[in-house]
Amino acid sequence: MSSSNISLRQTIALTAVGTALVTTGAIIGGQAIRRYARTEKLKESVYEDFKESDEPWTSGPGNGDVDLSLTDNGPVRTDPSQREWEKGQFDEDLIREQLSRNYSFLGEEGMAKLRNSYVVIVGCGGVGSWCALMLLRSGVERLLLIDFDMTTLSSLNRHAAATMEDVGTPKVEATRKYLKKIAPWARIDTKVGLWKKGEASESWLEGADWVVDAIDNVPTKVDLLAHCHKKNIKVFASMGAGAKSDPTRIQIADISNTYEDPLAKQIRVRLRKLGVTHGIPVVYSFEVPGEIKLLPLPDEEFEKGKTTELSPFDDFRVRILPVLGPLPSIFGLHAATFIMMDLAGKPLEQALPVKHRWKLYDRLERGLAAKETKLTSDPTMSKRCPLNPDDIAYIFEDLNLGRSSLPPHHVQTKPALVRWYKDQPVSSWNCAVMSYEEADKHLEQVLMGSSTGEELWGKEAERAMQKRAQEAKRVFEWRLS
Repeated sequence: MSSSNISLRQTIALTAVGTALVTTGAIIGGQAIRRYARTEKLKESVYEDFKESDEPWTSGPGNGDVDLSLTDNGPVRTDPSQREWEKGQFDEDLIREQLSRNYSFLGEEGMAKLRNSYVVIVGCGGVGSWCALMLLRSGVERLLLIDFDMTTLSSLNRHAAATMEDVGTPKVEATRKYLKKIAPWARIDTKVGLWKKGEASESWLEGADWVVDAIDNVPTKVDLLAHCHKKNIKVFASMGAGAKSDPTRIQIADISNTYEDPLAKQIRVRLRKLGVTHGIPVVYSFEVPGEIKLLPLPDEEFEKGKTTELSPFDDFRVRILPVLGPLPSIFGLHAATFIMMDLAGKPLEQALPVKHRWKLYDRLERGLAAKETKLTSDPTMSKRCPLNPDDIAYIFEDLNLGRSSLPPHHVQTKPALVRWYKDQPVSSWNCAVMSYEEADKHLEQVLMGSSTGEELWGKEAERAMQKRAQEAKRVFEWRLS
């Protein structure tokens, strides 16, 4: 075969490859141009849609011919953009691309369920707004937002959607306006009003796949949860995010399995009286509340007369709890994730408890009982440890953060509990976390010897124990109150 024939064949092959590359490039380029054009058209349409809705909100008739005044039985505000945008009017390819990460995780069937779901969010503050935001971003295409409250400057440290220009407008409207910029094809209805037990408010929940309770008023919260439980409506409740600061203590659990949360305790007690003992998933923090209290009212408010008139409703508190902005958002994200996975057919049925490591607590309890038996020469002590498992959990997890009581407070691979002062009975404020070896040394030289904890471990250790004892006594008194 001649070299000219080989050269000719190579030339033909290279020409074919080059033609294929040019054709492929043209196709890809054409697709990119069409996609760009569709995207720009969508952006322009969204901009036009929001030029009107971004105008200042005014209460009462005249805002899209819908009465938004605060009433108990007023109509649900229907999103005015529904007159222009219907679900089928948007390019499905663009919607799927926006939700592509969720599609890859949840699959076609899961996303179909999620996109066709309907969620009602009662309470659109720090928790509810974040829950609504992430449900929408995840693919939920129908939401009803219910809240009577207006956006204030103090709301801006934790609200997911509100800005300075929203101050003085309903929280649900601020949230709706922001959400529509993310997913204009979604149906987002709002209700500026208070959910109350009764036929009118209860009708707002009809057809909901999930209801989110993000209310901070106890009677209203209990009424909503009891109604949903009675009617077999799935409901997820947020407990107290106020006066909390440790995000590692936040978890999801059944309402019956919540600890150290004052709001959850009130809800449990009231629901139990209504015959509801379990079956409601909640997000809560088992962080022991600090000494932060309700913010005081200025003296001039008391001088004006009845301070109860400052409350929006008769049974609402006047003063407020301090709230760190990130905490309500984390609560809302927990709620959104739990609900999203359930709607997609992948429920989180076995939420892992963060705090309650019962095998560890049992070992700590048995070790403490053995030391008390040796110290008191009472053989029955091994069967009746002065501290119960909840006390052990509090001492280890909350008071000592899972670390040694002795500076520099290392994490112990084999922790042990031991009484600190020998002249005081063992209690949550007279119990230290140490290593096995340190606990045995403390038992021999302090509890059964002539040394003190300060002499053996130093002044810094004594100060640390006194500080923990003070906190433990405060919590003990709080639990009794």
